[in-house]
Amino acid sequence: MESEFSVVTFLLIMVAMAVADVCWTLYFIDVEERRAHAAAFWSAMIILVTAFTVTNYVENKIYIAAAFIGAYIGTYGTIEWKRKLESKSKL
Repeated sequence: MESEFSVVTFLLIMVAMAVADVCWTLYFIDVEERRAHAAAFWSAMIILVTAFTVTNYVENKIYIAAAFIGAYIGTYGTIEWKRKLESKSKL
């Protein structure tokens, strides 16, 4: 049985998944740069934020859409932010 739909829960899941994907992106950047403590921090944050997201969209499958949107926004935004930082440092 699926729980009732809530716009607030939808938005919270979307934001949580965006944060999770920010964490994933920064995790991979830190792994590539061999920064163990920073990568370990992001790894722990991924588990924390993803746990909230998964436990909510298991209750109602429509929240998978929120996770999808949040994941896209999180990764896209982080890579664009990182790209802009790198282009400014080259000036």
